[in-house]
Amino acid sequence: MKIRVPDALLLLNGVTVLLIVIITFFPSNALRIVLGLPFVLFFPGYTLIAALFPKKNQLDGIERVVLSFGLSIATVPLIGLILNYTPWGVRLYTVLISITIFIVVTSLIVWYRQHRLPKMERFTIPLNLSLIAWRGQRFVDKIVSAILIVAILGAIGTLGYIIATPKVGERFTEFYMLEPEGYPKELVVGEEERVIVGIVNHEYETVDYRIEVRVNEARNNEVGPIVLEHEDRREYEVGFMPVQLGDNQKVEFLLYRQGQSEAYQSLHLWVDVIQPFE
Repeated sequence: MKIRVPDALLLLNGVTVLLIVIITFFPSNALRIVLGLPFVLFFPGYTLIAALFPKKNQLDGIERVVLSFGLSIATVPLIGLILNYTPWGVRLYTVLISITIFIVVTSLIVWYRQHRLPKMERFTIPLNLSLIAWRGQRFVDKIVSAILIVAILGAIGTLGYIIATPKVGERFTEFYMLEPEGYPKELVVGEEERVIVGIVNHEYETVDYRIEVRVNEARNNEVGPIVLEHEDRREYEVGFMPVQLGDNQKVEFLLYRQGQSEAYQSLHLWVDVIQPFE
C-alpha cells in the first residue's frame, strides 16, 4: 500500500489543528506532549523536505526521515530566535502559531509542486508491514533499520521525559518601580503621589503577593492580594500620602508573599516634604 503525499500532509495538518485545540482548551492534558513531540521534531522538517524534493527518486525513505528530524531540530530554534526579536517574544502560543504557519505554508508549496509533476514521478510513502517483506531483507538491513528505529524512539522518549519533568531554575521575583517623569523628590504634605510598581513571578508556581507602602516606617497604603502565575507580569499604580513635613523622608515599598511576616523584596525613595504652595 502507498500513501500519496497530499494525503499525508492532510493528516499532518489535521494533527496540528488537533494539537492547537488541545493546548487551548485542555492545557494540562498529557496528549499535548504526545502530539507536541512530532509537531516540533518531525512535521516542520518533513514538509520542508517534501517541498524541496517533491520527486520520488530524489531521496529514499530513510534519508527523508533522517533529514526531516534534522531539519526540524534546525528550523524550530531558528523560528524561536526570530520570535525573540519581535514584540511578541518566545511564548507558548507565539511558537505554536509560528510553527503552524511554517507547516501550512510549506504544505501548500508541496501540494503545488506535486501537482505540477506527472503522477509517476510524485513521491509517495510506501507502507509494507508484512512479515514476508521483513524476512526478505538482508541481515545487515534489518540491523540498520532496528538501530534507526530504536534511536528515534529513544530520542523522542528522552525529549518527552525532559518536557514532562523540566529542570527548575532559580526561583525569584522581580520587583521594580517606574515613574513616567522621574522619581518624585519633593512632595507637598497632604497630597497623594503615585508611582508605578511592577512584579514578575519567576517562582515556578502561583504566588499571592501584597505590597505595603511605608513613609518614615509608618504604614501608609497597601495593595493586594495580587495573584500571579509563573512568568506572569503585573504593573500597578501605587499611591502614598506624606503627612509630616521634613527632608529626607524614606518611602518604602515592601513586597510580601502570602503567609510571610517578613518582606520578600523592597524598594525605597528619599523625598522632601514641604508646605503647600500659597
